[in-house]
Amino acid sequence: MTAFTQNDTLSGWRPQQRQAGVQLYLTGANGDSGALAGARACGLPLELSLVPITDWIDPEELSNAAIGVVQVDAETPASVKRFQKLAASTDTPLIAAAYEPPLALVRSLLRAGAHDVLPLPLDLADLETSIRVLLEQQSAETQQIATPSSQTRSRVISVVKTVGGVGATSIATQLAVRFAEREANAGRDTCLIDLDMQFGDAAFQLGLKPNLSVSDLLEAGGRLDGALVRATASKHSSGLNVIASPAEMMPLEGISSDQILQIVDTAAREFGTVFLEVPTNWTNWSLSLLARSDLILLVADLTIPSLHRARRQLELMASQGLQDLEVRIVANRFEKSQLKTIRQSDVRDALGRDIAYTVANEPGVMRVAADRGITIAEVKRRSAIGKDLDTLDSAIAAFMGLER
Repeated sequence: MTAFTQNDTLSGWRPQQRQAGVQLYLTGANGDSGALAGARACGLPLELSLVPITDWIDPEELSNAAIGVVQVDAETPASVKRFQKLAASTDTPLIAAAYEPPLALVRSLLRAGAHDVLPLPLDLADLETSIRVLLEQQSAETQQIATPSSQTRSRVISVVKTVGGVGATSIATQLAVRFAEREANAGRDTCLIDLDMQFGDAAFQLGLKPNLSVSDLLEAGGRLDGALVRATASKHSSGLNVIASPAEMMPLEGISSDQILQIVDTAAREFGTVFLEVPTNWTNWSLSLLARSDLILLVADLTIPSLHRARRQLELMASQGLQDLEVRIVANRFEKSQLKTIRQSDVRDALGRDIAYTVANEPGVMRVAADRGITIAEVKRRSAIGKDLDTLDSAIAAFMGLER
């Protein structure tokens, strides 16, 4: 059974002979069908189909819809696979819906392509909030297509440290600067967001003195948009936009995943490529950030304790259903002499995988750059660190499919 209004007309979303609606695929339990049939959300008609939880949904049915909402059951793996296959088979934005969805399921669905995961029974206000974000994103993408210097799609790169003091912030800042310079030459923007709410100093390491920070974006709530994100960012001479960590320490548990993801998604739409400095301590929202990331750089020292900590972090991701993330290990402060005591087989035994990249140990370059708030190129025009960061930059660009 499908309920819809045939005489509706569309303005501004997806032109067709009749207004594209929001297609709901629900089991109809707990009165969902009675509450939603014939209703509208953000001006779009809700079209309800009552479908068993594992029955296949034809992607062609979604081709004329503005948005699809598909019910998923955490206790029924087949329903999750159905959603994953459907997301891979349609260009129509999908929202998942489930009763009391566990965190691991939410992350899995987001990785599969869900734009949001809503609790059941569906609340019309929650549904409208989710749809409004999608409509705004669609509008922003349409404007970008019409702009010659627009980004083709957003990309999120998270930099994760195995332990504090491993040099991840220095790698994140210096890599982002080099990346931004090359992206600027191609007419694209880059942003670095320092989400280490308690000990972040990315802005300091780049010689910036921002007036605004992540905390201002958190306080913005419903006022958050691309213009505010851009206004909050400090501009580095390289072209990199930097959103600083809060000036005062913030309790990590007081921040919600929704708040952080909204900031990151808005920044990604505004700038195109976003680097994230992730805090050392794991939280629900930092795990959600990893699920949102296209690429994760896990920074470690080439020591057995550091490699074992990296292994534990990889195992934590796997335990939360994030084993399919693109994670690449970066060995910082690397010296060839270390290979005499730590063999490649030792690394593989400790990590369960090989190291992807190394960054040379040149404290006279990296430490001076961080202390003075300048780039390593200003300390030494040609350096082993610079060469390694160029290699890492090229690898990221190739992985992201960026033409320069």
